[in-house]
Amino acid sequence: MRYGIVLFTSDRGISPAAAARAAEEAGFDTFYVPEHTHIPVKREAAHPGTGTAELPDDRYSRTLDPWVSLGTAAAVTSRIRLSTAVCLPVESDPITLAKAIATLDFLSGGRVTVGAGFGWNTDELADHHVPAGKRRTVLREYVEAMRALWTQEEASYDGEFVQFGASWAYPKPTQAHVPLLIGAGGTDKTFDWIVANADGWITTPAETEIDGQVASLLAKWSAAGRTGRPEVVALGGKPDPERMQHLSSIGVTEACFGLPDKDESEIAPYLARTAAKLGIS
Repeated sequence: MRYGIVLFTSDRGISPAAAARAAEEAGFDTFYVPEHTHIPVKREAAHPGTGTAELPDDRYSRTLDPWVSLGTAAAVTSRIRLSTAVCLPVESDPITLAKAIATLDFLSGGRVTVGAGFGWNTDELADHHVPAGKRRTVLREYVEAMRALWTQEEASYDGEFVQFGASWAYPKPTQAHVPLLIGAGGTDKTFDWIVANADGWITTPAETEIDGQVASLLAKWSAAGRTGRPEVVALGGKPDPERMQHLSSIGVTEACFGLPDKDESEIAPYLARTAAKLGIS
């Protein structure tokens, strides 16, 4: 099983580049950052963790751009994978987003994994003209359109929310297939979307007992005729070896741990302690 690090980026604390470099040096496999373009002050959407409009962390309104952040991380690392937990593709233009992701994958030597969400903050989505009831449809069209731009010499797309005629778009990603993981609650609806459109699941931090959910995803994957196995990334929890062994046994492919909101001098020792508990180097 692989191990990853999540940095809840903001305009304070350690920079993404320094955190990614330290995570790579400590032996971690993947570096993740989140995305929120903005947080409307007045909103009706409840945070899934608090159940109210109250946010559990002020960094929600202070997050850095994920692709710029990962670009800086790519420049100072050589091995660690670069991912999002999660980005919100439907809050960007799909053509320019496809360009940004392809460029990052090209310049990093094929190290990008896209971890995407449907968007719990429907007020945020509304400012991007994304209807709350259509957010899964919009994301599906974005994914299909971006994959066309990444893989076809003359790409085009004609959907309900995304349309463009035959176009050239370079660079192509270094990877033949840029992996797409979906970060959302582990429901049948989420798993059906993943099986039809994505490569795996990122849990929410609150989901710690996931045996039944992983089994459900694996069953749906097999029933749909998908080859191989889906990626399953478990967020949160403590780096307990027994728990890691159990997660691996049920089909989890990566466990991820969040960095504290500290400066660089405190992050390196934290990573070293966590790596030691996990037995990685």
